[in-house]
Amino acid sequence: MCGIAGRIVTGGGQLGRNLVELMEAQEHRGADSTGFAVYGPMRDTGYVLRGMGFDKRKIDSDLVDFEHILLDHASDFISEPTVTTDNNAHYCFRMEIKDPKDIDAWVQDADTLTDRIEVQSCGRSLEIIKDIGGAAAVADKHGVRDMVGTHGLGHARLATESSVLPNASHPFWARPFSDVAIVHNGQITDYFTWREKLERKGYRFLTGNDSELIAVWVSDQMKSGLTMQQALTNSISSIDGVFTYMIANAEGIGFAKDRFAMKPLVVMDRNGDLAMATEEQAVRRVFEDEGDVINYDGPSMTALWSVGNRRFAA
Repeated sequence: MCGIAGRIVTGGGQLGRNLVELMEAQEHRGADSTGFAVYGPMRDTGYVLRGMGFDKRKIDSDLVDFEHILLDHASDFISEPTVTTDNNAHYCFRMEIKDPKDIDAWVQDADTLTDRIEVQSCGRSLEIIKDIGGAAAVADKHGVRDMVGTHGLGHARLATESSVLPNASHPFWARPFSDVAIVHNGQITDYFTWREKLERKGYRFLTGNDSELIAVWVSDQMKSGLTMQQALTNSISSIDGVFTYMIANAEGIGFAKDRFAMKPLVVMDRNGDLAMATEEQAVRRVFEDEGDVINYDGPSMTALWSVGNRRFAA
């Protein structure tokens, strides 16, 4: 039982604060870990990376080796990486890097270090922040409430299919595609079947979390040339299980719900200003008026919501 949320802020604004409100309202659904995907101001060049290392005693050597891989791909740090630590063994980082010559090849090489340091998001706009603990604890540690942006996702996790590990938290980045993030509520019953198929195609799984499968699966669909809408529709007939998931990119947010419709999603829409969540009481934290709530309670449902004047590819 997890809680998921999405938010589109017309014209941009205090996105982080709203995402924290949405997840605090659903913390009873899971407080093993909490995560946020924040789409901030779009940059023309360079990428923002978020992620974590697993032994804070080795921060310096991890960053040196990571920089060597960047240099091998004609990239480098734009500014000094920032590192956040606490009493846990892992550390979290934020980096700004120059464009690698080939982002797919760079991601593949960077992933050779994932036993030590793991990139968890890469984007012109996207930043994924996730950690152990409830919404308030994660927000306080990483300054999420102060983050501005146009849209984003949130997730409160109760671990059912994998361990409580910081890197098994949601959201998941749909590597190697920049600016694509996913949150999921449910269980994928054919996880190992799909994982084996995707690994044979060369994809690498960084956790044992069944939700990661959706991110990798969608990446494969997009790589084959499908649009987000087509990938959402295909997932309903291709992936077995009970699920509702949301996927975001720089243009907006989409969702898909399985054939059994067991995992809820509700939406409040104020002329393109949207709040989405597993529970109605969460969206009413953001919109306190008595407006109508759209309950997406049917089977095999999908939807796409664009941000401002941005539009999804047809």
